[in-house]
Amino acid sequence: MHWRFRLKQTFRSAVLLSFACVALAACPNLAQAQKLDLAFGVSTVTAPSASSASGSYAPVSLTGGTYPGFSGDVLFFHHLGIGGEVYWKASRGNYLDSGVPYRPIFYDVNAVYAPKLASHTYLELLGGVGALSTRFYTGTNCTFITCTNYQDSNHFMGHFGAGLKFYPAGGFFIRPEAHLYLVNNNIDYSSAHATRYGLSIGYTFGGH
Repeated sequence: MHWRFRLKQTFRSAVLLSFACVALAACPNLAQAQKLDLAFGVSTVTAPSASSASGSYAPVSLTGGTYPGFSGDVLFFHHLGIGGEVYWKASRGNYLDSGVPYRPIFYDVNAVYAPKLASHTYLELLGGVGALSTRFYTGTNCTFITCTNYQDSNHFMGHFGAGLKFYPAGGFFIRPEAHLYLVNNNIDYSSAHATRYGLSIGYTFGGH
């Protein structure tokens, strides 16, 4: 399981690094119109049904459940910037009715384009890469670094997203959004794609 642990750590590090870069890039230059967004959101996921699985895909659908998560981005050049996000399923499922609890987690790092549409309204378009990590809670598992109560199954994915940011007061915004995940070799579930719909509430530092 060492390769799975290393892959999980790599994607976690990538997301954390993107947030660190966002903060470091924004802080010295907020006066030069750079903008830093931080947000918390709640979503749900839709995907093909379990009965539609074929070939090596498992008859388990990603559809349903509540997905809380965090996102952040910095815009630094003509409405262009970078960002990252992580969303996880709030409750554990029962994988294939086997009695094994599991939880999917989506990580991604993106390029961001956020032009102004109207007063207090911005479009937000995202495109990037990340991973779908599924935790299977199978009991204590140890590597040479640490011990956990789960095993990870990680799959590389592409990510595309769109949202509308509305500013009702000051730097506070509300953002309805939709995201498409294209997951490589996603054999833990019924399909290679899933869609997340949700709403985020956040704050923009540096004006809008």
